[in-house]
Amino acid sequence: MHIRRVPFDHPDAVKLNDAVQAEYHVRYGDGGDATVLAPTDFEPPNGVYLIAYDEAGRPVATGGWRRQDANGEGNEDGDAELKRMYVIDDMRGRGLARRVLAALEEDARAAGRLRMVLETGTQQPEAIALYSSSGYEPCVKFGYYRHYEGSRCYAKPLSS
Repeated sequence: MHIRRVPFDHPDAVKLNDAVQAEYHVRYGDGGDATVLAPTDFEPPNGVYLIAYDEAGRPVATGGWRRQDANGEGNEDGDAELKRMYVIDDMRGRGLARRVLAALEEDARAAGRLRMVLETGTQQPEAIALYSSSGYEPCVKFGYYRHYEGSRCYAKPLSS
């Protein structure tokens, strides 16, 4: 597996984003994540977007982080918000999400971010298990879905 930085609007990123949005729709029945994201959100040093490619050059996993600071949606100064973590169906269970997550944490730490935060939902038990087993703990809700009952927010300090 090779992890590469790509723009959020790269064709492979768009393809994987469409796939994760379709999965969100199946799980939640709401058309996908309505959080507004822009390609500039993931431009260093204010964020990064990564795609993992298999040996054949096929995009198989993705994830990004974007800079967040204190705002009206519950973020705190120094936050790096995790977005669009996804692994295609036939590559799940191989540790790819954990590798992408570690690369994102390392990048956010190098950019001076203080903690990684994420928002997921009760219909994504695999995500909750991944984050819990990776040192993330429940935190005050933030973001677009902070008022939704099924929303779950987690945080992990990025200090070395």
